[in-house]
Amino acid sequence: MRKGGIALALIGLVVMAMASGCIGGESEKEKVKVAVLFDVGGRGDLSFNDMAYLGAERAKEELGVEVEYMTPKSSEDMVPLLKQLAESKEYDLLVLIGFLWTTPLDQVADQYPDQKFVLIDSTTGKTRENELDILFREQEAAALIGVIASGMAYELGGDTIGAVAGMDIPPLWKFHIGYLFGAKYFEMKTGKPVKMIWQYTGTFGDTQVGYNTGMQLLQQNVKVIYGLAGLTHVGMFDAVIDWNEQGKGQAFAVGQDASQEWYAPKYIPISGSKRVDTAVYDAIKMVVDGNWKGGIMTLGLKENGVGYWDLDGVRQFAEFAKEAGKLKDMTPDDVVNIVKEQREKYIKPEVWEIVKELETKIKNGEIVFKTPQSHDEYEQIINELQKGNLNAALEKGSVS
Repeated sequence: MRKGGIALALIGLVVMAMASGCIGGESEKEKVKVAVLFDVGGRGDLSFNDMAYLGAERAKEELGVEVEYMTPKSSEDMVPLLKQLAESKEYDLLVLIGFLWTTPLDQVADQYPDQKFVLIDSTTGKTRENELDILFREQEAAALIGVIASGMAYELGGDTIGAVAGMDIPPLWKFHIGYLFGAKYFEMKTGKPVKMIWQYTGTFGDTQVGYNTGMQLLQQNVKVIYGLAGLTHVGMFDAVIDWNEQGKGQAFAVGQDASQEWYAPKYIPISGSKRVDTAVYDAIKMVVDGNWKGGIMTLGLKENGVGYWDLDGVRQFAEFAKEAGKLKDMTPDDVVNIVKEQREKYIKPEVWEIVKELETKIKNGEIVFKTPQSHDEYEQIINELQKGNLNAALEKGSVS
């Protein structure tokens, strides 16, 4: 081949390499671009918004997507912000965090059929090709917590567990069913009776109500209280702290959604998880992989959507708390060490065995929980569980 021919061939190879992204420059395929729209309040909530950030950052690192974060100033800004972003045609996916986005999305989604939206932990109740709603199978996490709480209650010298819940709404029905199922499963496996007191507060945002409700439960000999009321149950945490530190008795609290052990690791040895980070990552991955499908998706134990926080999760949220200036007189290492010590002391190996057995049955699909379609059905399931009929909570499988 002549020199000129070789030169032309080399130029051709360089052009091909540049076109394929092998030599300096972008790949032909543009990066997927995502906007994560936080709930009002934004980052630093040590809950849903921070978990959404974790999921999006993982997607940025592992999937190479471009992510922007936005926080509406108020609920009134949500519809205009959605319209502005959809009209820009700049984003492959808009990720909406929390139930406050439900109505705004419902008002906007049909106007922009080419814009993909994902709504986390809520549903508009509509089926659209451009809308994915991701919900969680809360019963599965609550069942494991019910077993753990029952075991801890006995280690604390009692037989009664409780819950400070928010509003009487479907997600809380599922938590109630799972928590009571877990307590009765523990009872069935150990022969140790467990009582449960469930208290709705009617609010997710009143710490004083949470404190008062927590105190009422403690005065009824409740040894472990599950927090299922957002900011309200932070007040319950304070009641549990005071109960212990004022020498009134020994009791524990259990957190939910994010890891909340950092708040008082001596008295909050474990938290149930609702993995908003997993939901955000999975939704972004669907777009990256070209597997987008509108509708409703549910995440449970099998998909790592719910469960309880391990010590790595405890450390992550303790670090968030430190960054936010909320970790008092402790380091993240201190939090992890105290939680580890409390778990080893108050959650016995035989309790973990029951938890793992139940977790395996759920993950394998041997047992599937019912999702009540009405308040009457919810109440019927609770009544049957209280009588010891565990199968009343199940859509598939049985326990005996």
